[in-house]
Amino acid sequence: VDAAMEYSGNATRQDLHLFPQVNNVAGVVTRDEMIAVYDGRMVAKRAPGRSIYDAIKLLPDYGICPYCDHGNVSTIDHVLPKTHYPILAVTPDNLVGCCKDCNKEKGTLAPAIAADAMLHPYFDDVTDELWLTARTIEGSVAAVIFRTARQMAWSDDLNDRVANQFRLLKLDELYSKQAARIISGHRTGLIGYHEHGGAPAVRAELEHHYETWSAYRLNCWQAATFHALSASDWFCDEGHRH
Repeated sequence: VDAAMEYSGNATRQDLHLFPQVNNVAGVVTRDEMIAVYDGRMVAKRAPGRSIYDAIKLLPDYGICPYCDHGNVSTIDHVLPKTHYPILAVTPDNLVGCCKDCNKEKGTLAPAIAADAMLHPYFDDVTDELWLTARTIEGSVAAVIFRTARQMAWSDDLNDRVANQFRLLKLDELYSKQAARIISGHRTGLIGYHEHGGAPAVRAELEHHYETWSAYRLNCWQAATFHALSASDWFCDEGHRH
């Protein structure tokens, strides 16, 4: 209980990297025993703590992974990994529903400095500033690439955390693949708009999709994709055909 309260304080101050790594609980319960408590008495199907495990998996909006904003929640991640922080193995604030890919990519990351800490869905809010940007690549096949943009309103540590998590989870690659599907899926419709109204009609349709997605979530990859496509004269005039 004391550790859970300390954790909440660190997370609120955005300094989880300062939470101490200890291989036991009060010098009595070992790391392996705490991991066994999580695996056997919380994760197991008929375990007494399974209802709590299932409730935590339901916390992310729409069942979508809060780390990548794309994959379906299918597992639970320890924000501070239980192998390094066994005292937090069953602390609810340290447990986040996420997709298997993000859980695998994150691994047993133990932040040594503030910039290494993952964004915590329960404590960190980065939804008010536009930090996800994209641009259209012109070529034989249209493509969209993504990056993070530093925000003047944020601290250097928070900017670094956003950028580092983006790289760690390989979100540029994930989002570019999804953008390619968007382009292919809208190709026929955009050709029709172009035939009836030229590039302005194509741009208006793309801007409509951008407004719809950005109203849902400012930094979702869908909004960034449509914004990048609508800003490209090449794509609106002929690139949408490729």
